[in-house]
Amino acid sequence: MGAIDDVVLNFSPGSMLILNAVLAIVMFSIALDLTPQDFHKLRRAPKPLLVGLFSQFIVLPVLTFLMVWMLQPRPSIALGLILVAACPGGNISNFITHRAGGNSALSVSMTGIATIAAILMTPLNVAFWGNLYPPTREILQQTSLDPFQIAITVGFMLVLPLILGVQCNLRAPVLTARIRRPLQWLAMAIFISFIALALAANWTFFQQFAGAVAGLVILHNALALTGGWSTATLARLSPYDRRAVTIETGIQNSALGLVLIFAFFHGLGGMAVTAAFWGIWHAISGLGLAMYLSRTEAAR
Repeated sequence: MGAIDDVVLNFSPGSMLILNAVLAIVMFSIALDLTPQDFHKLRRAPKPLLVGLFSQFIVLPVLTFLMVWMLQPRPSIALGLILVAACPGGNISNFITHRAGGNSALSVSMTGIATIAAILMTPLNVAFWGNLYPPTREILQQTSLDPFQIAITVGFMLVLPLILGVQCNLRAPVLTARIRRPLQWLAMAIFISFIALALAANWTFFQQFAGAVAGLVILHNALALTGGWSTATLARLSPYDRRAVTIETGIQNSALGLVLIFAFFHGLGGMAVTAAFWGIWHAISGLGLAMYLSRTEAAR
């Protein structure tokens, strides 16, 4: 399969346990901004949320498949791109949407509901699109990809902290108000520190192989952002909501992708390097986009 697939990144079982815990803390801190009323509000006016979920779970996987079909990258890299596209919105999307002057409440709600939907949609999209492309089908046939186990992994890492955060906000609003911002900043600092340490531990591999995936990841991320913007525009969402949908589609939970790669694909090098580079690049592109968009106020 080539040198990149022989790479085993320096992620010990202990490191993966820490990453799981970090993702759970980040998800809990995001959920502290949510109340059951937010979900009721979206039920009354669900269009922006439905557009966002459609963009994330339908438009992005379709664009990813077309990109893979046209460019035909190494199968493991192709499957890494398909897996990232199948993940829910990333943990930093809410922060970036806020910085970009978009609808933060919509962004947080999209992250929450997409996370719950990921229990079904992530394994479904990986299996469907991965099996539709013959080179990645071979990898899936050699892998014991258990949709039920993926659902359990996503549930414990993301959905349980989400429910606990909403309940904490509902039952202890004074405490939640006090800890919300400090915990969100702390969670983000821990997450960024973990990524930085993981990158340092695998720096040699990154220097060696990032070139093989960098262009593909940058193009994929640009497709995701463009797909989100186009979908929201065609659906005639307000510029305020459109910013949230664009960012939510372009910021993927690649850390979840890494956990799934190590849990179900034995840390396959091409997939792991792709997901890891995604985790770095989408933060750079998202913050750059937020700086650009923040120059003008979005109409609501």
